[in-house]
Amino acid sequence: MNLTFREKIIEKAISMGASKVGFAKLENFLPDNFSHLKSGISIVVRLSDQIMNDVVDKPTHTYFHHYRTVNFLIDQITLAITNMIQNEGYLAMAIPASQTVKTETDAYTGIFQHKTVATLAGLGWIGKNACLVTEEFGSRIRLGTVLTNMIFPYDEPIKNSKCGDCNICVTKCPALALKGNNWHQGVDRETLVDAFACSTYMSEQYKDIGRGSVCGLCISSCPRGTKVIRP
Repeated sequence: MNLTFREKIIEKAISMGASKVGFAKLENFLPDNFSHLKSGISIVVRLSDQIMNDVVDKPTHTYFHHYRTVNFLIDQITLAITNMIQNEGYLAMAIPASQTVKTETDAYTGIFQHKTVATLAGLGWIGKNACLVTEEFGSRIRLGTVLTNMIFPYDEPIKNSKCGDCNICVTKCPALALKGNNWHQGVDRETLVDAFACSTYMSEQYKDIGRGSVCGLCISSCPRGTKVIRP
């Protein structure tokens, strides 16, 4: 039981800017090429409420810059954790914070899903916006992941949505890409969101902001977590 080393990882991640850290048992969830990496470390970095409060009708240039900056920070945190684990003699790899890998069946996927690890690590659930929702910060977060063959005491998974009847993000989506269904463990992405409609709308409508790579309306509108605070 690597409880002490687990605490060192948490301390390192928090000191570098992470807001939450969780540990997931990933057996039976990994593809064959990663099946020997049985543990996942999920980190949450909170987004700026001030920046997200300004994402009302469309993304802002500041949000796009913030999005990229936070992704860079996440990659630095997960690299540091990877190095810590490797120095202990184990295998570890960081999943890029934001990377799309086109496959024959899916043009909008990554090499492994951050949200899968985050839910198994008990950090939140997948909302009707198809993003992770945390109790503390709603969807105003970005995620990072480290896969490793080191074994840890694991956190309790979250297996069901807590969105209930809330449909704010669904009605806010300008692409009409959100389907309004509640998530539970095992549900595929297509049940929650039309990824093609989302991506197409961004690329067509927001070309002047990050070449149409961000939107953020479903994230900023999520009522969970921090509310808009004005003096």
